[in-house]
Amino acid sequence: IRASADEHIPLFGICLGHQAIGQVFGGRVIRAPEPLHGKISAIHHEGKSVFRGLPSPFDATRYHSLIVERETFPSELDITAETSDGLIMGLRHKTKPIHGVQFHPESIATDHGHAMFENFLIDVRAA
Repeated sequence: IRASADEHIPLFGICLGHQAIGQVFGGRVIRAPEPLHGKISAIHHEGKSVFRGLPSPFDATRYHSLIVERETFPSELDITAETSDGLIMGLRHKTKPIHGVQFHPESIATDHGHAMFENFLIDVRAA
């Protein structure tokens, strides 16, 4: 992750990758209030970057028991998505092409997952 940041190599972390991005830049990864495996949640977002053109909220599939902690969230990153109860579901680096989502956009039960990948690739090609 640091090498990607240093070389401006685009990175899209999913689930554990999202958590690793948060931790590498100084955040803590902690236990979620409850483990969610195969559960659908509404994801609220700001409509930018990988979420560009997507409705907010949309349903996404979650398979995790850990989260990036809000209280220690790194200043180098922005929160881009969250659940209705405020758990961080998306992040991005402020100046580098690094993005992460806690949920699984590749899951058939996640709405607009393919559009998220398309948005990421469009951003990569434009850089």
